[in-house]
Amino acid sequence: MKTLLLGANGQLGRTFLDQGALAACGELVAASRNGVLAAGGNGEVADLSTPESLPALLDRVRPDVIVNAAAYTAVDRAEQEEALATRVNGEAVGVLGRWAAAHGTLMIHYSTDYVFDGRRSQPYAVDEATGPLGAYGRSKLAGEQALSDSGADHLMFRTAWVYAAHGHNFLRTMLRLGAERDELRVVADQHGAPTDTMLIVEASLAALDRWLQADAAQRRALAGTHHLVASGATTWHGFASAIVEQATALGLLAHAPRVVAIGSAEFPTATVRPAWSLLDNAEFQRHFAFPLPDWRQGLRKTMQELITSTN
Repeated sequence: MKTLLLGANGQLGRTFLDQGALAACGELVAASRNGVLAAGGNGEVADLSTPESLPALLDRVRPDVIVNAAAYTAVDRAEQEEALATRVNGEAVGVLGRWAAAHGTLMIHYSTDYVFDGRRSQPYAVDEATGPLGAYGRSKLAGEQALSDSGADHLMFRTAWVYAAHGHNFLRTMLRLGAERDELRVVADQHGAPTDTMLIVEASLAALDRWLQADAAQRRALAGTHHLVASGATTWHGFASAIVEQATALGLLAHAPRVVAIGSAEFPTATVRPAWSLLDNAEFQRHFAFPLPDWRQGLRKTMQELITSTN
C-alpha cells in the first residue's frame, strides 16, 4: 500500500512521521509546501494554495491512500485572506477528492469544530446543522462539502483544540508565557476537549486498519464524517490551569504563575470563536472500536514527550 501524506510539516503531519506507523503500512510518500521536511530530508512538493498543481503530483505518486493533514489554520488572518483559506481548505480538497474517486483511492481528511456556531450546550452530533461564524470555518466547511460531493471513498474526521509537543499551539504558548509572567489571563467561557496529535494519529490508524479489513458493505457504513476528539470537557482556562500544574510538577516551569479566568469579551480576536466546541465522539468509538480517553491523559503523554525532547 502506498500512502501520500500531505502537510508533513504541520503539527499533525509531523506526528504521523514521528510515530512511523504509516511507513509500516507500506510505502510512505511525505509532501510539504516546498518539499523540505522539518524532520530532515526532502519529500514531494504539494502546495494546496495552487490546487491546479495537485493532479500532476497525484498522477506521479499514484497513492492508494491520501492522508490530508495540510490546511490553512490561521483563524484570525483568514478574515483578511478568505480566498486563500478557501483555496487551501476547500478547492484543493475537492481536487484531491475527485482524483481519489477516479482512481479508487481512499482519502483521510481532517476538519474542525469551527464548522458549527458553538451555541449549543450539548456535544455536537455528526449530523448537526453547521453554521460557521467566520472565514476559517466557512473554508473548512467548503472542504467538507467538496469531499462529500467528489464521490471519493473517504474518512473525514472533525477534531478540535489540537496541540502537540511541537509547532505553534496553546500548550506551547502557555509554557512560554508561564516562564515569562507571574499571571496568565485566559478565557473561561469557551468549552471544548483539548486533543493531542498523538491521539489523532493513533485513532486515524485504527480507523484505516478497520477500513482495510472491511468488506464493501462495511466500508459504506464506515465512510463519511466522524468526530475525532478526546473525551471530557474543559475551558481554555481549565486547560491552562492543568498545563501550569503539570508543567510545574514536572520541572518544565520553575514557578507556577497565577491563571486568572476572564471572559471572551476581555480578549477580543478578529474572528468569533465558538463558545461551545464539544463534539460527540461516541459514534467514532463505536464504529472503529477505538477508545478516545479523557483529554487529561493526552496532556500527560504530551508533557512526557516534552521532557524527553528537552533532555
